[in-house]
Amino acid sequence: MKTLSKGLDKEKVRKISKFKNEPEWMMKYRLESYDLFASKKMPEWGPEIDIKLDNITYYKKVFDKIENNWDNVDKDVKATFTDIGLRKAEEEYLAGVHVQYESEGLYSNMLKELRDKNVIFLDTDTALKKHPEIFKKYFGKLVKNDDNKFAALNSAVWSGGTFIYVPPHTKLDRPLQSYFRIDSKNMGQFERTLIIVDEDSDLHYIEGCTAPTYSDDALHAAVVEIFVEKNARCRYTTIQNWSNNVYNLVTKRAIVEEGGTMEWVDGNIGSKVTMKYPACILKGDYSKGTCTTIALADSMQIQDTGAKMIHIGKHTKSNILSKSIARGGGNASYRGLVKITKNAAHSYANVKCDTIILDDKSKSDTFPTNICKNNESSIEHEATVSKIDPKQLFYLMSRGISEDKATELLIMGFIDAFREELPLEYAVELNQLLKGETSIECKR
Repeated sequence: MKTLSKGLDKEKVRKISKFKNEPEWMMKYRLESYDLFASKKMPEWGPEIDIKLDNITYYKKVFDKIENNWDNVDKDVKATFTDIGLRKAEEEYLAGVHVQYESEGLYSNMLKELRDKNVIFLDTDTALKKHPEIFKKYFGKLVKNDDNKFAALNSAVWSGGTFIYVPPHTKLDRPLQSYFRIDSKNMGQFERTLIIVDEDSDLHYIEGCTAPTYSDDALHAAVVEIFVEKNARCRYTTIQNWSNNVYNLVTKRAIVEEGGTMEWVDGNIGSKVTMKYPACILKGDYSKGTCTTIALADSMQIQDTGAKMIHIGKHTKSNILSKSIARGGGNASYRGLVKITKNAAHSYANVKCDTIILDDKSKSDTFPTNICKNNESSIEHEATVSKIDPKQLFYLMSRGISEDKATELLIMGFIDAFREELPLEYAVELNQLLKGETSIECKR
């Protein structure tokens, strides 16, 4: 096992790079990123980030190698992942699986038919070693290390994550999937995901995130960069169930070329504070971007989520659908940006934000920024905030359904548009997560 002591300085950044036996350019990049991180202030907008960064462990490697046979994974760790839903049988409907535990991957496997098509699906550390040219071409080009404080932190201490390259004219008929697990007190996880979907190709990628609850805070600060080439399509589905001691501060960004499509499907169930706004840069003409999100804020939780759509190409289209639920004193807010630039003529954007508040202690806010720089394009924005309809609740209860069950059914109906975007197995998993949080209480 390799573990750094708590806190961060330049020497620890050097050690991470040496542990991984990285090329000199990556160590230089990390050290430059550390200087940027140290110089940048905490975000002055959004929820307060009250985390003691000196208490965080920035690197912990538990296992010496990545297994490609699930039967060879440590039995205790395997039991942990079985408890959160990853079972060997699931690989029957997945094209490949990657599992990360703390700072490093512990398991990775992919179907032979995809390897024969030259699809690359690796942990990001291995991709740096095996595919250095393509790695360096794309890494840090979309989310630069000076983008924000936590992108700079990730760039300094990143470890693990997923690297995917889909060659031109390649369709994946089954998803690739990764699981990320934080299992220690005061742990930081800083995976780096890099995905390239080449021309006329198609990818669906799914990730799941989880952690046990501790009294001390943990930190998840990931960076995701996705490149969608001409006429390609990428769907990125996240079901995040971090425990309520985790600060979840993520930068996700995709750039979409001519005729391409990027789809974000983003589920945020847990965490103490989440700040996450998946972005599409619609660079090419006729490119499309969608983001469908759900956020559940329970007691002492803040979900500050949304999306960003930047229209650069002509005839581009974007759609944002945000569903938020606040209960038990939680705060579920939408924060988003839509910008149609001067040259993005004949473009269209639609934003719809719906929030349901289940008691008098909870709250929700909407912070939209919508900018249209030309007269041939349009942006539509709609936002609603409501409570459980007492008439609908009374109707269901008059049919012999308990109040808790009736409320649950109405909430499932409220998020139906999100569940429809998930594969069946994951829609069932989402239902269980929502039901398992706490019993749902409704104050009429």
